[in-house]
Amino acid sequence: MNKNFTVTQKSLEKSEMNFLISKLMWQNGTRINQYLFATIITIPLLSFGMVQGWLSPMLSVLQSPDGPSPEPYTSTDVSWVTSVTYISAIIFGAPMGYLTDRYGRKVMTLVTTLSLIAYWQIKLLSLEPWAVILARGIAGIPCSACYIVLPIYLKEISDIDLRGALGSLLILNRNIGYLASYIFADLLAVTTVLWIGFLVPTVVFFIFLLMPETPEFLVKQGKVDEARNVLAWLRGVKTIDHTLEADIDNIVKAEKQTQADSKSAWNIIIHDQPTLKAFIITLVIKITQQFDGYLIVLIYAGFVFERAADFISLKLSPNKQIIMIGVVQLLGSIVATCIVEKTGRKLLLITTSLAMGVGMLTLSAWFYVTSEGSWMPGWLPVVAMCVCIFADAAGFQPISYIIITDLFTFQLRGTVSSFANICAKLSNFVQMKWFKNLSEMIGIHWTLLFFAIVCFVASFYTVMFFPETRNKTVDEIYSKLSRRKGKVEKEDDVTKSTP
Repeated sequence: MNKNFTVTQKSLEKSEMNFLISKLMWQNGTRINQYLFATIITIPLLSFGMVQGWLSPMLSVLQSPDGPSPEPYTSTDVSWVTSVTYISAIIFGAPMGYLTDRYGRKVMTLVTTLSLIAYWQIKLLSLEPWAVILARGIAGIPCSACYIVLPIYLKEISDIDLRGALGSLLILNRNIGYLASYIFADLLAVTTVLWIGFLVPTVVFFIFLLMPETPEFLVKQGKVDEARNVLAWLRGVKTIDHTLEADIDNIVKAEKQTQADSKSAWNIIIHDQPTLKAFIITLVIKITQQFDGYLIVLIYAGFVFERAADFISLKLSPNKQIIMIGVVQLLGSIVATCIVEKTGRKLLLITTSLAMGVGMLTLSAWFYVTSEGSWMPGWLPVVAMCVCIFADAAGFQPISYIIITDLFTFQLRGTVSSFANICAKLSNFVQMKWFKNLSEMIGIHWTLLFFAIVCFVASFYTVMFFPETRNKTVDEIYSKLSRRKGKVEKEDDVTKSTP
């Protein structure tokens, strides 16, 4: 074994240390295991990205008489295929936070991965409408779990100065999954794509059996020694490190306070002022992110390309159009991963929501002017659409998930994540169900203008009310929210000066 690795036999004898930890116990202060662990944790979301990405290029194929289904899909079949995931996501998402707190982050991630395996297995057996609708219904489990369980898991294994960058891997891996499905659908046979989709979560499931639980959940289970060993593995330090001991003591103290507090999670959220403020901020950011128009732009990208082609010689096949959108999404996610710990959450959220607003306003103006018979450049809506997709992937999307883990304690993250997820899925369902009818009734330009206004409101709200959470603990954030920062700092100074 490489000399950079060491195996601490004494630690292995004292705890139920995981096999993988024992083989990758770095002792030189590196945090490579956090990056390794974070990458593995986010692969289920890559698989779910493939689930969602598979649909866009395949809908027209499934509706064709020459498609892989024994019978062509009807418009009713298509409506169920596209919407049932969001319905089941609401149902499965409601108890997801409780189950995550009850049975652990690792167990629920394994359940998520199993549901992805079941999804691809059903489609490998049959592509008849009933089978795909059933598979899409099962996809509601990862549709919720990937956005509830995985952000919590990531936060609890990440150091405070890495949680933004590692948290942004969620949307990065999801968009890799999108793009992979787009490219595979263009180059490979349908069955081959399904087998690739099936193999990804299957391999990850067996890898994940070797991964540990989070230190915070292990403390909750009374496994303090094991939590200490996991935290040492994540940070690449020895179990006797003094900073490690201090952090474990803080986790134990927080757990004891929770056990002594008989209040329910909702009781705390409603009656504790800074917690309530954090909850309201989370909901506003989450809902405005869902209504920023990114989902509609993705779904109707082909329509934008088609209209633009009337003004310029832009001739791309439907699959090439989808691949182009996937590349733009991926670039936005890469930017987010690289800069989120440098710019901070607040500045990135302000700039990307403004960019989204400008993009939506430009799209709205273009559709309005051209519908009135006037000329505008055909490249303009394409550029505006790409700006919207890039900005959403670079800021709005990742930060809407990162802030939940930033703003809430271990005991509240599951509850808040589940409620925010329900709001998000309801928003998605409303848009999927009513956007086309609303656009036909009042015009697509007015609908896009509404999205632009939402983006500008989100930017203004962020400036006024959103606290910067980068490199801050929950207590520090709540002190700022409750306007007690000065008092807390004064108390800290008194404490430090006391012998």
